[in-house]
Amino acid sequence: MLKYNVRGENIEVTDALKSYVEKRLEKLEKYFEIESDVIAHVNLKVYSEKSSKVEVTIPLPYLVLRAEDTTDDMYKSIDFVSEKLERQIRKYKTRINRKSRERGMRDFFYDTDVASVATEEKAVSGFDIVRNKHLNLKPMDAEEAILQMNMLGHNFFIFEDADTNGTSIVYRRNDGRYGLIETNE
Repeated sequence: MLKYNVRGENIEVTDALKSYVEKRLEKLEKYFEIESDVIAHVNLKVYSEKSSKVEVTIPLPYLVLRAEDTTDDMYKSIDFVSEKLERQIRKYKTRINRKSRERGMRDFFYDTDVASVATEEKAVSGFDIVRNKHLNLKPMDAEEAILQMNMLGHNFFIFEDADTNGTSIVYRRNDGRYGLIETNE
């Protein structure tokens, strides 16, 4: 069911490390109902300051599960990432199954704990939107949008691209650099 694509950056992926990753992520298989093979992309990184980062991405139809963690121990990071992914699945499985049934598809995830399904459904029945904003988009370039974002102290900024007249978003990445999302209009 789950296949693994394990690669390392600044580290050699040994058989022991690969089997540990597979053992920890195998626990997630009990949640999946999809018959086709699913590939878990695992990226292991070691930095010069002796910290280890583990990133796991599992692309599914209409859903991408992703988690990452950085600690001083590679095995501890693998444990934390597998726990994060399991929490994501448990938190969102009811909502995702409901949406897939609405689209006429079968469920993505098994209901592993029938007693907690009603509780989970109530807990994830809707996100609590506490504020609603309306804005007028000002034409500008990406550099001006980044300056505006930084002045406001936000992590993202929506603007109208002066060159393309399309709606774009700049955002601050975890590495401190910036990203740009452009819409196709």
